Formats: sequence, structure tokens, C-alpha cells
Amino acid sequence: MIKILLASLLLLAPQSVESPDNYLTITQHGQKIITMNREDFMMPLPGTPLINEEKYEQFIETIDTKVYQEPQNAMINDLGGIAKEQVGYRLDRQLFREYFYKYFFSNGPSEVEAPLMEIYPKVDSELLSQIRVQQIGQYATYFNSYNKSRSHNIFLAAQAVDNHVVFPNETFSFNKVVGKRTTERGYLRAPIIVSGELAEGVGGGICQVSSTLFNAVDRAGLKIVERYSHSRKVPYVPPRRDATVSWYGPDFRFQNQYNQPILIRAKRYGGMMVVKLYSSDVINYEPKVVPNAPSELPKEIHIEHEIHRSLRIEPSFLK
Repeated sequence: MIKILLASLLLLAPQSVESPDNYLTITQHGQKIITMNREDFMMPLPGTPLINEEKYEQFIETIDTKVYQEPQNAMINDLGGIAKEQVGYRLDRQLFREYFYKYFFSNGPSEVEAPLMEIYPKVDSELLSQIRVQQIGQYATYFNSYNKSRSHNIFLAAQAVDNHVVFPNETFSFNKVVGKRTTERGYLRAPIIVSGELAEGVGGGICQVSSTLFNAVDRAGLKIVERYSHSRKVPYVPPRRDATVSWYGPDFRFQNQYNQPILIRAKRYGGMMVVKLYSSDVINYEPKVVPNAPSELPKEIHIEHEIHRSLRIEPSFLK
């Protein structure tokens, strides 16, 4: 599929590195990525043709960055179907080095197609279809959907966690999966708790996502590795059933000690945050009893139609 344009070598007469026609163009799928001058890579040692290894390493890093395509895991879409995985690509550095050194001092092509190697995603369609079978944990919490900034932050964090697969013996980190909460990544300012006091900060609300996830995970009997409570009570979970997170501080982490991968589904429906955990039908797990979130919503979200509307669309999430 990926090949060097070796045929051009047969048409080119030998030339020295000092020739004015010393340029080599690197392409990907026929499109130019970068053009180099062979003379720029020569060590300044008269009569000793050596390649400047430092410049070469910088050059190959640039090419790798330009050709890299991240693989995409298979995932369950909004309709409950499975979106197929996508293979990624990166530069085949070993093959590129072989060609670079082979043609640097002698006849060389004027244009080279960058040799690529495939990167396979961790989660393919077959695996995903096997681990979406049995629900092993779930939890739901409620919030004021009229607080648009907080609702938006909850949606972004839930979206980051949704469809994530935790393999056997792997440890899930909320901060690592969700990433840094910044305005550049779309997070908004909303109420947070700092040193026991209410304040406003970018990403306010995501602790409800981590807390909902914690309770679903604990209910499934998974091993809690790191979890901290807020410095004051929060209204969306029972006392001491929360999991505060901060980019430069606390994280929520758990380990999948079971023999099967775990699939996380996380969705925000109106004023309801739901996390469900799935695995294969052969998983041997030990569920725990975990208290439900308060049945009476905080005063500001006594909105009957929000909850009913959420429940009506929930079945597609169960698929």
C-alpha cells in the first residue's frame, strides 16, 4: 500500500551531494509534506561525508508529526449502533532511515513517499459487541439543567468518559481521560467548592460526573484506587459518596481487577447525569450495595418534565 518511488532511481544519472539539484521532497498520498536539501544534513568535515545525526533526528520528528493519524476506537453511537474503528498511521522510522542513508550519498529519488506503519486501535467492533452485553453497574444523579454553564461542563466531561473501555488490570484515571479543563477546550465558569467555600471556576460541575462514575464503579465492585470527598457536603449524592477532582489536585482512579474489559457509558439527559457499566456475559463480578442519589431534587430543579423527558430517551442509551 505504501511504497517508495524506486522506479525514478532507474531514470536518474548519478549525482554528487554538491550538485545544485539536491532537493528531496517527502510526500504522503501524493501530497508534499516537506522538502529538504541534502547539503543541510552534511557534517562540516572536508573529505569526510557524514550525516549530522542531530539534524536528522529533528527532521524525522517533523515528518512523523505531519504524517501521524491517531487511531479511532470503535464506539457506540447515539442510535445504539456500533461505529467501526479506524486504523491510524505513523512514520515507519526504521524503513525511512534505511532509504535516507541508502540514497543520501548516491543516486537518489527527487521525491519519496513517506513509508507508514499502521496503528491499530485498542477497541474494535468485535470486542465492543462482546462487552456491551451485561450491565454490571449504574448510577444516576440530578442537577439544575437551567444552569447552562454547569450543564455544559457536565456534558463535556460525560462525553469524554463515554465509550471508554478499561481493560483487565488497567487503572482508569478521570483526570487523564477527561483532560485539562480549560476555556480553550470549551469549559465554562461555574460554581465549585474551594477550601470548603463556594466559588466560581472553569469546569465547575464536572465533580458531579466523577461522583456519578464513582458510585457506578463502586456498585460494580471495582477496585477504588484513589478517591477524595469535597470539603463540604454536595447535594447530588449521599454524604461521603462524592469524588472530587481537580487538574492540579485530587483525581478519581479505579482498577479493573476483573477478567473482562469494562465499557463505560456516560450521558447527560436534561437534568440527569447517568453512568452505566457493561461487560461480557462471562464476567465474574461481585456487585456492592450503594445508596441511591437523593430522590428529592435540589429545590431549583423540581422540573417534572425534565426527568420524564430524560427517561423517555434513556432506552437508546441502554443499547
